[in-house]
Amino acid sequence: MTEGRLLAVLGAGVMGETVLSGLLRAGWTPDQIIATDRRPDRQLELHEAYGVRMVSNAEAAAQADTIVVVVKPQDMRALLTEIAPVLKPGALVVSLAAGVDIASIEAQLPEGTAVVRVMPNTPAQVDEGMAAISPGAHSEPHHLERVTEILSATGRVLTVPESYQDAVTAISGSGPAYLFFVVEAMIEAGVHLGLPRDIATELVVQTMLGSAKLLRETGEHPTVLRERVTSPGGTTAAAIRQLEDHKVRAAFIGAMEAARDRSRQLAEDARRNGSV
Repeated sequence: MTEGRLLAVLGAGVMGETVLSGLLRAGWTPDQIIATDRRPDRQLELHEAYGVRMVSNAEAAAQADTIVVVVKPQDMRALLTEIAPVLKPGALVVSLAAGVDIASIEAQLPEGTAVVRVMPNTPAQVDEGMAAISPGAHSEPHHLERVTEILSATGRVLTVPESYQDAVTAISGSGPAYLFFVVEAMIEAGVHLGLPRDIATELVVQTMLGSAKLLRETGEHPTVLRERVTSPGGTTAAAIRQLEDHKVRAAFIGAMEAARDRSRQLAEDARRNGSV
């Protein structure tokens, strides 16, 4: 926990609340965090749930040492315009806005402002997130350490060059959706094979969870673990052959390339349309 510092979450929607609640679970106290939301009912809800003070964006920018911006890309320009004139000197701005590049953010803030860009993912809601962070032109090692500390409250953190962020978006940012898609398909297959849906769901979800834990804790290559399950001429080999025949591996590569390209396109559209 960072002592003596005030953190602001600007835009306490799903991901903003995830960061906020994760910090509190990690040992931060409500008086170390302030938050903003434009809906009065949401402000009341967050204050009652977590005890944090709800303020305006301008108040947050004037008071906080670390500003975590969690808004939609199309709302970023207006927000930065609002906070730039009152930003506390030496403040660190952390952006969780997908597709908004660091240079565009820095251009709207006072000269020399430290900016760190983040691509989180939704498993952060259960403290198993994967966040990739990238430093801006004025970010120093202690800024990255601060962001790592903040995001470690909701999972793992990896520092990458900003040029990797579109690929990160395609892999871990969108990744939960691919896995949920596979889980859906496996459950439907279980039902098709005659299992009750609740039993199929329990089998698939626990298998997914256990397999991920096995992969993480053994540190072995997924090919090695897959081959241990795949006996020559056995049931798994028959299933894998079907997946290969249907080019599932190639489909995943193509899907992630499409996600990366769409991330690049959204960023370009935002720059061209003046969103940031």
